[in-house]
Amino acid sequence: MTIDSLLQPFHHFGVNLGLERIEKLLANLGNPHHKVPIVHVAGTNGKGSVCAYLSSVLTAAGYCVGRYISPHLVSWNERICINDKPIPLAELEWVILQVKSAISLDSESPTQFEVITAAAWLYFAQQKVDIAVIEVGLGGRLDATNVCDRPLVTIITSISREHWQVLGPTLADIAGEKAGILKPNCPAVIGQLPSEAMQVVKKRIEELNCPSVFPEAAKELGTAETQRTQRKEEERWVEYGGIEFPLGLLGEFQLSNSALAIASLQFLQKQGWNIPSEAIVSGMRNAQWPGRLQWVNWKGHRILIDGAHNPAAAIALGHYINSLNPQSVTWIIGMLSTKDHADVFQALLQPNDQLHLVPVPEPSSANPDDLASLAQQLCPQLSLIQTHPDLSDALEVAVPSNQGLTVLCGSLYLLGYFFQLSQKSL
Repeated sequence: MTIDSLLQPFHHFGVNLGLERIEKLLANLGNPHHKVPIVHVAGTNGKGSVCAYLSSVLTAAGYCVGRYISPHLVSWNERICINDKPIPLAELEWVILQVKSAISLDSESPTQFEVITAAAWLYFAQQKVDIAVIEVGLGGRLDATNVCDRPLVTIITSISREHWQVLGPTLADIAGEKAGILKPNCPAVIGQLPSEAMQVVKKRIEELNCPSVFPEAAKELGTAETQRTQRKEEERWVEYGGIEFPLGLLGEFQLSNSALAIASLQFLQKQGWNIPSEAIVSGMRNAQWPGRLQWVNWKGHRILIDGAHNPAAAIALGHYINSLNPQSVTWIIGMLSTKDHADVFQALLQPNDQLHLVPVPEPSSANPDDLASLAQQLCPQLSLIQTHPDLSDALEVAVPSNQGLTVLCGSLYLLGYFFQLSQKSL
């Protein structure tokens, strides 16, 4: 039996926000979420990086650390980790079977996300983790992860216009949903948000009396300071809150993400968690977050891959690429039909770039021909626009013929498929 086949019966329930089903399911399992201290992380972008930093540092500090994220890239077990190691597939199968057996036949069926979320809570409780870093799936207020009434710290990383079809049309609406993870008197760490969103979040913080910080981005340390302390020259050292540390992840936005992680760790230190500076340095250095500004080899060629599945992430990717100062870029892009295609293209495409468009292996994929028409209209100076039946074909055509920079982006599902192809080609 595979994990897919175990979870398939719940797939047709799709996104169905609300806490009643998950609370009933967890009650039937003995309320495992009450046994796990958590850090709860919401936000449009940056959630995954912040979760990666936190779990890496807390692991380096000697704690048994659960981490729950979504979506996965290749396999379901990536979602549930302990000390940055995915749950073994046999154990995931067993814990999902326990969850399925606890589903009441006389009530509304839980969604697929609720089943895997309940499995994460149950596994973390059974493994007696010291602390778990929990990433919100969608929104916050009605997300299945929002069942813990006393998180150690809540974090909102960023807010931009994504999933507005579900969360509401304005930034204020979206902020209201994400602020739903804030709890009375529980510390809150809030990223730099648009003013419309920040007003909503600050009002909620006031109502709930949350101790709060709003970290500025970490500051880059100059090369003279790096050399003075005999640090590795290729490392990028930064400072936030009086702590100096290297960044294990690429991109300008990691200055903000890392500051949010450090501010959260400082709250934990105040609560009595033993997190020495050496653990912060090694944990921040060793944090890994696959599929986000990641350099990979494809059949002997070096390419850059990144999810960049919404406009804010595309802008961040564009900044990183501009810092490399390439003469032109060969893009391989696939997107879901629900995304803001025009905004993503405008953030990324430059005159003389080449664009290869592919379907995402998901039912809600955007049509590559439609994307090609849009790209032609928005950026007529592209040197090439070509559509492909699948990602494999695009890689075979685009990568060997390009001497410059090749970037694959547009959807985390597409990156997951890329990793599967990479494993098969080894």
